[in-house]
Amino acid sequence: MNFLGFVFVIIGYVCVALIQNNEASRILGVFPSPSKSHLLIHSAVAKALADAGHDVTVLATTSDDAQAHRNAPYTFVGIEGPMFDNAFAQEMVNRPLPLYRRLNYILEQIFTMANETMNHEKMLQFLHSHKAGDFDVVILGYFMNDFMLGMGAHFQCPIILSFMVQPIFPINRMIGNPAETSYVPNRFTGLKQPMRFWARVKNYLSSLFEQHILAAIVEWKVQRMYRYNFPPDRYPPLEEVYKNVSLVLTNHHFSQGPIRPNVPALLEIGGIQIKEQPDPLPEDLAKIMDSAKHGIIYFSLGTNVQGSNLSKEKAKMIFNVLSSLPQTVLMKWGDKDFPGEAANIIYKSWLPQDDILAHPNVKLFITHGGQGSVVESQYHGVPMVGIPFFGDQHSNMANVEKSGFGIGLKYATLNENELRASVLEVLNNPKYRENVQRFSKLYRDRPMSPRQLVSYWVDYVIRHKGAKHMQSPAVHMSWWELHSLDVIGFLVAVLTGVVWLLVFLVKLLCCRGRKASASKAVKNEKKKKA
Repeated sequence: MNFLGFVFVIIGYVCVALIQNNEASRILGVFPSPSKSHLLIHSAVAKALADAGHDVTVLATTSDDAQAHRNAPYTFVGIEGPMFDNAFAQEMVNRPLPLYRRLNYILEQIFTMANETMNHEKMLQFLHSHKAGDFDVVILGYFMNDFMLGMGAHFQCPIILSFMVQPIFPINRMIGNPAETSYVPNRFTGLKQPMRFWARVKNYLSSLFEQHILAAIVEWKVQRMYRYNFPPDRYPPLEEVYKNVSLVLTNHHFSQGPIRPNVPALLEIGGIQIKEQPDPLPEDLAKIMDSAKHGIIYFSLGTNVQGSNLSKEKAKMIFNVLSSLPQTVLMKWGDKDFPGEAANIIYKSWLPQDDILAHPNVKLFITHGGQGSVVESQYHGVPMVGIPFFGDQHSNMANVEKSGFGIGLKYATLNENELRASVLEVLNNPKYRENVQRFSKLYRDRPMSPRQLVSYWVDYVIRHKGAKHMQSPAVHMSWWELHSLDVIGFLVAVLTGVVWLLVFLVKLLCCRGRKASASKAVKNEKKKKA
C-alpha cells in the first residue's frame, strides 16, 4: 500500500469512529445480583451494547467478567455488595426444605442484600455525582428488587430489565404480559405442556399462590424499601415508576417452552451468555481434552455451590462413581476438601464452562441444573445428569428429563448405585445425545442472534424515548379493570335493573288486573242486589 492509500485508510477509520461516537448512547447497567451466575447474563447484555459502540457504565456487586475487547468507552464500578456466601450454600444444600417453608428465609436474604447494595457508599456516591440526563437508558438486573426501578426516575430515563430466566409473575405484571394459567405452566411447578386436568389444577393453585399471596408479601416489602430509598417528596410513587419499564430482556427462548403469548415489550434473548465462537482453551486444558481417549465428563455445581458444601458422604459417593469410569473427569470443585485422588479426575476451582461444553469430546455434563448451565448444555448438544439443590433448578431438571436430554436426581436421597446407574445410562444410551443435539439445532435457528436483538431493541427504545407505543394497555389499568370487574359489575347492575323493572311492571299489571277484577266483581254484585 502506498502512502496516499494509507492516508485514505486512516481517514476512513477516523470517519467511522466519529460516526459511531455521534450515534453512541450513554447506557447505565445496574447489576446488584447476589449471585455470580446472574451477572454472567447481565454482563453479556452490557458487552453486546459496548461492542455495538455505546458508552456503557456498569455498577455491579461482583467482579467484571465482560471487560475485554471493548469497542467503546466502558466503565466498571465494583460495589462489593453482599453475595450468596458459603453459609447460604451450606444451608440450601444440606437442609433441603419445600419452597413454602424456605420462602421467608430466601426473600429476607434477597431484600436485605438488595437494600445493602443500594445503600453502599459507592452506590450513593455514584448517584450523588450523576444527575438527570447523564444516561439515555438504565438496564437493571432484576431479582425481586423492584424498588431499584427508582433509578429511572433519578436519571429521568427509560428502564430496561435484564432477567436470568423465563419471566415470573412480577415481571409479567409490570409489562402487562397475560398469565394464561389454563395452559401456561407456572415457572416453579416443573409442569410441561400440554397439561392434563390434574396438572392444570396444580398449576392454577400454584399461580393463585404466586399472584396473590407471594405477590402481596413482596409488594409490601418493596413499597417500604422504595419509600426509604426514593422519598416521596422527590420521586414519583412506585406505581408510576413501574410504567417506566420499556423492555424486558429475558434469558429464555420459546423453543424451550412453554408456548405462550407475549407482549412486544418482552424480548427473548435466550443464550445471550453463550459465545457464537468459543474462545481457545488454555493450552494445558486443550491438551487434556483433545487427548482424552474415552471422552470428557464435565462436572460443575454452578457458581454458588462448591464441593466443600456437600456432605462428606455425598462427596465420597460422587468420587467413587466418577473415579471408576474410563472417561476423563473435569471437576469444578473448589480449592479444598477433595474427596479423593484418581488418575482420571482433574479438580479445578474455576473452568471456562461455555468453551468446555463446546468441545466435541465432552460426553456428559453433571450439573446442578441452573438455567445458565442447562441452556449452555442444550446449545452445545451435551446430555446431562442433574443434581438440583434450590430455586429453579428442580423445575429445570424436570424439564430436561421430560424432554429426554438427561436424568434428574434428588440430592437428599441420592445413593451410589442410583448415581452410577444414571451416569452410565446417559453415557451409553445414544437417545439422550440425539435428543439434545436435535434440540440444539432448533435452539440455534433464529433470524438474529441474541446480541443482535439486544443491540437493535435497546437502540430502538432509546431512539423512541422509551418506546411508549410498545407498552401494553394493561400497564395503565387497575387490577379490577384488567379483569373487567368494573364491566362485569356494570352489566350485572344493568341486568339486575332490567329484571327488577320487569318484575315491577309484572307486579303492577297484576295489581291493576286484580283491582279491575275486584271492581268488576263489586259492580256485578250490586247489579244482582238491584
